[in-house]
Amino acid sequence: MNEPVPSESKPTQARAEAPARTYDSAQSLADILRVASAEFADKGLAGARIDEIAAATRTSKRMIYYHFVSKEALYVAVLEDAYRRVREIEAGLELQDLEPEDALRKLVAFTFDYHLDNEAFIRLVMNENMHRGEYLARSATIQDLNVPAIDAVRSVYERGVKARVFRRGVDPVDLHMWISALCFFNVANRHTFGLIFKRDLAAPAEQRHHRDEAVEMILRYVRLQGAGR
Repeated sequence: MNEPVPSESKPTQARAEAPARTYDSAQSLADILRVASAEFADKGLAGARIDEIAAATRTSKRMIYYHFVSKEALYVAVLEDAYRRVREIEAGLELQDLEPEDALRKLVAFTFDYHLDNEAFIRLVMNENMHRGEYLARSATIQDLNVPAIDAVRSVYERGVKARVFRRGVDPVDLHMWISALCFFNVANRHTFGLIFKRDLAAPAEQRHHRDEAVEMILRYVRLQGAGR
C-alpha cells in the first residue's frame, strides 16, 4: 500500500504578513557604548578592536562607523558617556535636603562606592591620563558635563560656611579634587599597594574602613576648628 504523499505546506497568512524587524537606533547606540566601554577600559585605545565591539553587539563595523566616524571618536563618546552617567546619579543625591556635614558625608561616601563598583570607569580615566587628556580635549561637552559636580560641591560647602561649620578659603574645585583623589586611589592602586604592604584591600572590612576614613578626612579638611561632631 502506497504511503500518501504529503501536500506541500503553505505559509500561513500571519507568517506571510509578519512585520519586518525595525532598527532601534537608540538601543543600538546604547549597546555599542556599553560594549565599547568595556573594550576600551580593558585594552586601551590602541588595543581595542572595532571588530570585537561589532561582534559583541551583533552589529557591523560599517554601522559603528556610521554612528561614530572613527575608533577615536567612539573612544571620546565612551569617555563622555562615562562622565555623564556618574553626574546623572550625583544629581539625584538630593544633597540640598541635608545639613552641610551630612550632605558632604553622603557625597564622599557615594563617590567612594561608585568608584569601587565601577572599576571600568577608573581604568578609562587612567588610560586617558596616559594620553595626557589628548582625546578628552576633543570633546565639545566634557566641561559642561562636569559643571554640575562642582556646583554641587560649591553649594554644600557654601552652606557649611554660612552655618559656621566649614572654614572659609576652600576652593570647591580643590575640594572636588581631594574627594576624587581619595576614592580614585582606592581602586587604581589597590593591587600594587596591597601587594607591597601585604594587605587585602579588596576585603569588605578594609573597604568599609577606608570609606569611613575618606569621609572623615574630607570633613576634617573643611571643618571650622571647634565645630562639628
